[in-house]
Amino acid sequence: MSDVIKGLWVAMATPLDAEGGVDHAALVRHGLWLIEQGCDGLVPFGTTGEGPSFSAAERLGATEALLKAGIPAANIGLGTGFPAVPDTVALTRQAMALGLTHMLILPPYFFRNATEQGLDDAFSAIVEGVGSNRLRATLYHIPSVSGVAVPPAVLGRLRQRFGVVIAGVKDSGGDFAVFQQFRKAAPDCGCVTGSEAQIARALAIGGTGTICGMANLVPDLVRAMFAGPAGEPAMRAAVDAIVAGEVLPNLKATLAALTGDAVWRAVRPPLRAAEPAVGVRIAATLRGLQGRRAA
Repeated sequence: MSDVIKGLWVAMATPLDAEGGVDHAALVRHGLWLIEQGCDGLVPFGTTGEGPSFSAAERLGATEALLKAGIPAANIGLGTGFPAVPDTVALTRQAMALGLTHMLILPPYFFRNATEQGLDDAFSAIVEGVGSNRLRATLYHIPSVSGVAVPPAVLGRLRQRFGVVIAGVKDSGGDFAVFQQFRKAAPDCGCVTGSEAQIARALAIGGTGTICGMANLVPDLVRAMFAGPAGEPAMRAAVDAIVAGEVLPNLKATLAALTGDAVWRAVRPPLRAAEPAVGVRIAATLRGLQGRRAA
């Protein structure tokens, strides 16, 4: 069992069936394809997977489908964060009963004026409630979406208190100075970036990899970032194509265009699906970037 998340892990998008439920068959196809492309692990039900829009039962059912398809539990990190600590504890324990150890855990994200001590208390209550030394918790810092930051000092104190159970942090804040602060506060933790264009810089200061959404679409361009900053212009252009509008609907429309599978177009309310033409346009841009890299 790896104590930290290392390498290229994918923040998986979640396909929906005609009734709005998780399409397990499409999810499995996508997961197997990502592993075939050289990705090191899968993280369902993070932000790219619209995680907070899915119940605990839905997340567990999808995880079971991935496991039954032969994807090892060691290569899956489940998003288990809820606003209520007992819900996070319950889902984390259920996922661990399936064999998983890596969990991506948001801070409780309703009370946006929570203090550092309050966040300490919340994460401590999760760890103590789960009550297992097998747990490897990656704290999830994405304040632009969750509204609640994970202060680097909180990561440092929790690591000192709980050791390897606090495995690391996913920094999706986009401010590289904060990534540096996480590294300083907890130098033994696994620090992964959610910002694809920062991967090379993150690795250069001891980061352990990435959990990112663009790998759903262009895992080759993301992997190129592990070789150094030369791939950064193409990666930035790919990200810019997606973020010009509503990010998650754009990403899923692009997946539909790239795969030819319309199942990817649907999103859960309150999001609204992007027009198919948006996905076709972005897919063409990404293919062009891949072609330039291959040349």
